[in-house]
Amino acid sequence: MNPISIAVVGVGKIARDQHLPSIHNNPGYRLVAAASRHGSVDGVENFTAIEDMLAAMPEIEAVSLCMPPRVRFDAAYKALEAGKHVFLEKPPGATLSEVAILEALAQQKNVTLFTSWHSRFGPAVEPARAFLADKTIRRVDIIWNEDVRRWHPNQDWIWEAGGLGVFDPGINALSIMTHILPMPVFVTRSTLEIPENRDAPIAAQIDFQSASGIPVTADMDWRRQSSDDRWDIIVETDAGTMILGNGGARLSVDGVMRADEQETEYPTLYARFHDLVRAGRSEVDVAPLRHIADIFMLGSRKTVEAFYD
Repeated sequence: MNPISIAVVGVGKIARDQHLPSIHNNPGYRLVAAASRHGSVDGVENFTAIEDMLAAMPEIEAVSLCMPPRVRFDAAYKALEAGKHVFLEKPPGATLSEVAILEALAQQKNVTLFTSWHSRFGPAVEPARAFLADKTIRRVDIIWNEDVRRWHPNQDWIWEAGGLGVFDPGINALSIMTHILPMPVFVTRSTLEIPENRDAPIAAQIDFQSASGIPVTADMDWRRQSSDDRWDIIVETDAGTMILGNGGARLSVDGVMRADEQETEYPTLYARFHDLVRAGRSEVDVAPLRHIADIFMLGSRKTVEAFYD
């Protein structure tokens, strides 16, 4: 079977660090084009606008969209309208309504739409899900703290309304939470700390609970020093305390290590997208984004000191 002819739209840091290497190393794809206002890819056709790319290269079968969520809908709609399979970087849209429209269009056009929650593909995530499947869960604590100046330098869009702020990485925690917990949870309270010169939060504290009252807390903070980076989900169960650490790469129970592997998220994502395209199926999950919407809906706003890169 011939490889899927794919194009990348939005040639920025995440595309260069993750998407392009994953495509290059997967024989199921052939990168044929890129579209970006500020970047280009060597060895393929380059365009500044997706509509020009789609018009000039009808042989493109799939499009991977790597631009910020606020400008992603228009590109996704044009690609689906042209009959292309679409890979959406997380979060899949700026709003839930956008994603619903794209999902309906993908069904109408009989093409694949993939909402790619990369943190769910961390090597220890599935072992964590399997461990929790038959356990009695007593509480869950999420700690997602990092240094924004190290991981998201000079990305002004992230601080604008709709840019998500600390939830740009924080949604990764929620994507894992909604995947590994054997029961759904809902937001009951949230506090959003917003710098006086920004529109999006730099930190947040969130309370969730399950229908049966199991408490879940989340502490998300972008003001940490790099030495304090921490991406942990801690679950107290009747069989011990499980810690899913390092963003989904490391798993321990009562201090005994059960998994500790190197990150393989994006190569696995592209393998999944390939399988979905070949099977003629879509995979659209908005549960993490729905939680973010609820957090903002219930959130109390607290103004904190100005933030400058």
